[in-house]
Amino acid sequence: MNGTNEHRPSPDWQVLAVGGASGMGKTGVSRALARRYGVPVVEVDDIVEALLAVTLPEQLPEIHVWRTHPEAARQAPASVVERQIAVARVLAPAIEAIVANHVDTGTPVILEGDYILPVPMSPGGPVRGVFLHEDDEARVTANYLSREPEAGPQHHRARVSVLYGRWLAARARTAGVPVLAPRPWEDVAERVAEVVSDVG
Repeated sequence: MNGTNEHRPSPDWQVLAVGGASGMGKTGVSRALARRYGVPVVEVDDIVEALLAVTLPEQLPEIHVWRTHPEAARQAPASVVERQIAVARVLAPAIEAIVANHVDTGTPVILEGDYILPVPMSPGGPVRGVFLHEDDEARVTANYLSREPEAGPQHHRARVSVLYGRWLAARARTAGVPVLAPRPWEDVAERVAEVVSDVG
């Protein structure tokens, strides 16, 4: 009616997974891509919240760990990363079910979150993925400070994010999934759209 969707490109995928560690710009990129293609965004954090609401810590201890052991987030960065990897692995079947549902029903969606694990994807297939990774701790610290100024410089969190991001990026490259630097911010959504496109 109003013509707002007239020039919107149609995605040549059913599911676009945008992964990477915290503080890498995934949410902003996903929202920009959602506007570009006119598709919804599903945040993995919402899946976590749903599981927290319907399970007990004894049933899914990895998912509940940050609530049952809040001190775990302040442990040595390598230890925190190990816990993040454990959460991602436990969440994998739930994420796979969401992906399969959108492929089966033909309803495009962007899936975004820290706990998305790279899986082998065929370039022309219905499921595409990209991982964002910033390897500069100072830059990630600045990102957090800009986003959450009341918390002050979050050096420990930035260190964890870079280490977890390196682990994800290595797995993504092994699986043949593109890994992009978030900077420059101005064109990252365009770069993601280009790298996941089946054109060319």
